[in-house]
Amino acid sequence: MNHAPTTTPERTRADRAPQAPVGIVIATRNRSARLATTLRHLLDLPERPEILVVDNASTDDTRAMLARDFPRVRVLSMPVNRGALARTHGVRALDTPYVAFSDDDSWWAPGALTTAARLFDEHPRLGLLAARTLVGPAGYADPLNGVLAESPLGGAADLPGTQVLGFLACACVVRREAYLDAGGYHPLLFFGAEETLLAYDLAARGWGVTHCPEVTAHHHPDPGPRADRPAVVRRNEVLTAWLRRPLPHALARTRALAADARHDPHARRALREALSRLPAALRDRRPLPPHVERAARRLDGAPG
Repeated sequence: MNHAPTTTPERTRADRAPQAPVGIVIATRNRSARLATTLRHLLDLPERPEILVVDNASTDDTRAMLARDFPRVRVLSMPVNRGALARTHGVRALDTPYVAFSDDDSWWAPGALTTAARLFDEHPRLGLLAARTLVGPAGYADPLNGVLAESPLGGAADLPGTQVLGFLACACVVRREAYLDAGGYHPLLFFGAEETLLAYDLAARGWGVTHCPEVTAHHHPDPGPRADRPAVVRRNEVLTAWLRRPLPHALARTRALAADARHDPHARRALREALSRLPAALRDRRPLPPHVERAARRLDGAPG
């Protein structure tokens, strides 16, 4: 069976508007109404970026809606749900030097992509830029904004903003070269707290990861939390520790999860799923370089 992604026919280069330096990748699955709202916002941007929707094997009317209502939008169709790895397929399919990520419930403020492109142009080591995120119709600040802004890693002379090792996947812009150099999102994590591992891998390859609040994204998530998210996040936090952190740290995270599993059903599920993936994590284990591990420990609150 052919599991290669398929794309919709593209317009010829002569038929396209001049290409913006930042393209947009959206990974989606079975949320056609929300996706349509996001696309309307993105198509109104003054930068007129190329937009690529990576459809994670939706079973609703997503593909029909895209073909009918958004003929300007490129579509990359996954034969199966690839989770966060769909974003990497999207990055490979674009040829813009910078790629902004949106989810099917998030979009970029007018002018944000212009500002991001300027920051990347001015700072060749910058690999990933974490934006300021405004949530919902009221546009309140996502609590993560403050966490990133107060990062103890501080600034660097050759980078804008504040150095971080975390970000929100639907509110970041990457240098395409850096993203592919780091390998993109790890397939073992699928979805949920997948950002930390990518930040580690970018930093390990020498790329800067920073928070730049002058770049703004809007996020309109579902009001209720996903029932499976607590388990998925804890599973992936443990797997990330085994993939990149020192063995004592990984063991400590696993023991803490096992202790919680005695009374917490989310922790039990997380532990079960982490242990089933542990052999694969050990096969791909690459401890962080010492300077990145020191930064990770500072963010953990441990002595450097």
